[in-house]
Amino acid sequence: MFAKRVFVVLAVLTVVSMALAACQPAATPTAAPTQPPATQPPVSEPTATQLPATEVTFEGMKYPENPSCDYGGIIKEIAALDRLTVQFTLCQPDPAFPSKAAFSAFSIQPKEWIEAAMADRRILSQPIGTGPFKLEAWNRGDSIVMKRFEDYWGEKAKVETLVFRWNKEAAARLLELQSGTVDGIDNPSPDDFEVIRNDPKLRLIEREALNVFYVGMTNTFKPFDDVRVRRAIAMGIDRERIVKNFFPAGSEVATHFTPCAIPNGCTGDPWYDFDPAKAKQLLAEAGYPNGFKTKIYYRDVVRSYLPEPGLVATDIQAQLKENLGIEAEVVVMESGAFIEESSAGRLDGLYLLGWNADYPHITNFLDFHFGASNPQFGKPHPEIYEVLQKAAQIADPKEAEALYTQANNAIRELVPMVPIAHGGSAVAYRADVEGAHASPLGNEYFAVVKPGDRNTFVWMQNAEPISLYCNDETDGESLRACEQMLESLLSFEVGGTAVKPGLATSCDPNEDLTVWTCKLRDGVKFHDGSDLDANDVVMSWVVAWDAKHPLHIGNTGAFTYFSTLWNALLNAPPSE
Repeated sequence: MFAKRVFVVLAVLTVVSMALAACQPAATPTAAPTQPPATQPPVSEPTATQLPATEVTFEGMKYPENPSCDYGGIIKEIAALDRLTVQFTLCQPDPAFPSKAAFSAFSIQPKEWIEAAMADRRILSQPIGTGPFKLEAWNRGDSIVMKRFEDYWGEKAKVETLVFRWNKEAAARLLELQSGTVDGIDNPSPDDFEVIRNDPKLRLIEREALNVFYVGMTNTFKPFDDVRVRRAIAMGIDRERIVKNFFPAGSEVATHFTPCAIPNGCTGDPWYDFDPAKAKQLLAEAGYPNGFKTKIYYRDVVRSYLPEPGLVATDIQAQLKENLGIEAEVVVMESGAFIEESSAGRLDGLYLLGWNADYPHITNFLDFHFGASNPQFGKPHPEIYEVLQKAAQIADPKEAEALYTQANNAIRELVPMVPIAHGGSAVAYRADVEGAHASPLGNEYFAVVKPGDRNTFVWMQNAEPISLYCNDETDGESLRACEQMLESLLSFEVGGTAVKPGLATSCDPNEDLTVWTCKLRDGVKFHDGSDLDANDVVMSWVVAWDAKHPLHIGNTGAFTYFSTLWNALLNAPPSE
């Protein structure tokens, strides 16, 4: 677990769109030992590593033809200025741009492959990236096999073969680790932490709790259209009891939606105390003195924010009955269907969901969930998203504090959901695994691990990826698999949260942070042997960003991260 002093530095670093370790070599995927000053410089490497980027015959893409900010999003234009230069023109300042550009949901694939493989959806299961591993086989229901990419631009993977397997049962994952059939597992049960610590053949590595578990409600369904009902549920659930009984050490009851380690995450008033008498009074005022019938939806997948989903669901069911007279049927859904339905705001009851930080900035928590383009909780609240839009343009966390206080208080007042916990979690490895680490972002990077004298590293996680086209996925199991094969313009340090160069050696802002110019590495090859150029970047972003693009297909077609982290999709259809 990271020391608190790291987050003191991170608190300034993340809000001002991180300066990167300028002394870092281009091909080193490990973390820099220190973090740079908290200013707003470009994200870059030494200029000595940058090569000329012009090519006379190159025809750069520029999108759209007539850029405008009228659609309400942050991105105005994406242009390939030359073979190795991409420029992002924004509609407003965005100090979090480098953190977003490092996220694996904005990874790059060849323009030609996107054109060939999107329509028939081969791209969902056959990614072509630039990462240290390339796909060998996806054995549905069993495993994903990746092989070391020998033409990788950076430091090559330490093992020849990487295998992803999955099992939803924590006990089964631990048994496989103990028997030596896997080398690492995600999210061991909290009950097994001491077992692992006391086994000399195993190693437990805890994660910092950069996450939130919440009970969601959708305000377009009765009775959740009444804020008094939502407040009653907020007061009628004993959140401390849930954390005490079902979460590991290192977890804490959520006072706010965003973890307090994130700058401005815990400004404003803390969440409601457990008060069943007041909750019953509110229900009576709303016309439900004897409660009502509803459902509790969840997916039976262990996550760092929810280590015991089934037990927590039944405990909440019992609490609602006992404290409020609400009869709730527990409904277990398949993971992919649950994510799709909850994200679209189509679940007509309560649902158990959560969030692991994708990048360490408050916009990742608040703007994603409560922005104007997210239908998850029903009709978005302007009292929240209008404030967030202003706050997101401010680099200095102190200057933005008053706005985030206002936004956090509005979330508390309007109760789109009930934040329950920031969950402690861990990963476990066989003791002889070199380079073993846990990422607070959940994006463990397996190119740096070496399992003893073995040339295959086997990782077991909670669930099978939904797809391997992560530009249109949000679940952690998919994103972690993509992280091994696909890369974005920038990247995160291994096991940490600082931003560093990725496919781009630098991303330089103009003075007001509305134009970001990224210089690509020369000589980077995709897994199919083709060379990376600026048009690949433009195409990878545009097909996700523009809802009317003929290749805006993906898996569900929601492209949730593009619509929420950049405020809106271009040409988005009108909301219902």
